[in-house]
Parts: sequence; C-alpha cells; structure tokens
Amino acid sequence: MASRLCFTFTILLMSLSCLPCHAQLSSTFYDRTCPSALSTIRGAISAAVSREQRMAASLIRLHFHDCFVQGCDGSVLLDDTSSMNGEKNSLNNANSLRGFDVIENVKAQVESQCPGIVSCADIVAVAARDASAAVGGPSWTVKLGRRDSLTASRDLADQNLPRFTNSLSELTSSFSSKNLNQRDLVALSGAHTIGQARCFSFRDRVNSNASDIDPEFARSLREDLPCPADGSGNANLAPFDAVTPNTFDNSYFRNLVDRKGLIQSDQVLFSGGSTDSIVNEYVRDSSIFLSDFAAAMVKMGDLNPLTGSQGEIRRVCNVVN
Repeated sequence: MASRLCFTFTILLMSLSCLPCHAQLSSTFYDRTCPSALSTIRGAISAAVSREQRMAASLIRLHFHDCFVQGCDGSVLLDDTSSMNGEKNSLNNANSLRGFDVIENVKAQVESQCPGIVSCADIVAVAARDASAAVGGPSWTVKLGRRDSLTASRDLADQNLPRFTNSLSELTSSFSSKNLNQRDLVALSGAHTIGQARCFSFRDRVNSNASDIDPEFARSLREDLPCPADGSGNANLAPFDAVTPNTFDNSYFRNLVDRKGLIQSDQVLFSGGSTDSIVNEYVRDSSIFLSDFAAAMVKMGDLNPLTGSQGEIRRVCNVVN
C-alpha cells in the first residue's frame, strides 16, 4: 500500500512539474506583472506609423515571418552569430524585412517599466495588431505569454516562408502545414492592401505577356516606376494596392479581380481556382474580410509559442541574454 501511494505521489509531482511547459496563452497575462505594457506598445506603434505609414505593413509582415518559421517565438529578431545563421538574411527576409528598430524601441520602453517581464515575441504580436488598427484595419484580442527563442534558423526560414513566385497549390500546402486553411490564406494575403514590394519581385511579371495581368497596369509599372526588363531598379518600390495604398480596406481584392495583382502569389488567389469565391466574397463585403483577417491573425499567433519555462525573456530583442 505504501509503495502504491509513493508511486501515485511521484506521478502527481511529475505532472505538476510539466504544467509550466504547457502553459496557455492569455490576454490578461501581464495584467498584474506589467499593467502598462499594452498601452506603452500601442503608443509607440502609433507614433512609428505616424512617422511612416509603410511601417504598419512592415510590422504585420514581421509577425507573419516570425510565426511561419519555428513558431511565434521572436526568433526572426535575432542577429547572426559565429555559431548561428539567423533568419534576417534568409532568401525571403534579406533587404526587405523591416521594423526591427521599432520593436527594439518598444522593448526598451517596456523594459524601463517592467524589467524582464514582457517577451519580444509578445511585443511583435501586439505590434502587428496595433499597426493594423493605426491604418484603419481591424483590431483583435492578442493572447499573451509567449517566451523568446534561444535560436533562429536561416535554413528553416528558406524552407518555410512562402515565396512571391508560389502557385496557389504551393501556397495552400505551405499554409496547411501550419494548420491554416485557404480562407486563412486569402485573408492574411489581404494584408497587402497596404505596403509595398520591390521591383525585383514583380519585374518578370510586368515584363511578360501573361494573360493574368492587365496590360495597362503592367505598362505603368514598367514605364512610370520604372521596373524595366534590363534588370535595373531592383530596389524601386510600388504599392501592392495603388488605389488606397495607406488604408486597410478591400481594394486589394478588387485589384485581383481586375488582374492588377502586383506579384504572382497575389494574383494566383484569383485565377480560376478554388480561392476565387473567397476573393469575390471579400469584394462584396469588406466587413467579412476584416473579420476573417482578425481571426486568422489570432490563429496564426497560436503557432508553436514557447511558454512556461521554455526559452527566455530577452533583455534586448536581437541577442539572447
């Protein structure tokens, strides 16, 4: 009997010791430990977007590129070291991913109020929400309690991040591997209602005679930007949505219907395939798009977070403690 009680007590202790490893994210995670965290982040993001409207898109993209690699763990923020090739210089991030300085500024402000409490991963997640709201997009309740990764991987970033040349089937497969469906794919792609792309990512498209691009739209990008076929102007920028480039609305989807998707991975969402009906639905009713976008951002924010005793809370976001 004594040995049986001892065994039961041991199992109980083991179960309790694992609880931190399976802690759940919660919207009230910092209510007691750092009650000023969310208002501080919101103020800093609002100021950053006021200085540069494009930053809203960059911060949303930063969250996406963090979560899609090894989960929403702040790994995208880490600099390379002598023993680690991080994600910043991966094929899909080098010379295009932005907002690191904004996140570091927010982190410094929060650290001054609550040292060692708020993770960089949570700051990135909240910043994406506040950036959306700052340009008229939806807001949502961000679940908190993520901890920061001790590692990053350029190889995983190269493998996992969608590319601007992807087909619909490739995009669907990529999102499915993260438990995100086609509706999530189309809704999250709608973040391209704001932001800009480099000429490098659409040169081949606008210099082709493809039937899925409006000829006048292609001409304007070649001649007015310019983004010529000779390979010059790689860093030149064009808005994903030339109609309302700084407003979070459903114009992006109207553009797809009009064959004015800037990059290939945009236009494939409306190309006679299984996502056409979703695009049309968002064109008809922008409120459905905004609601679906918010829901998909919450869903994406749940991708493999580190919680409990996993990882750490970094003092600064670009290096481990």
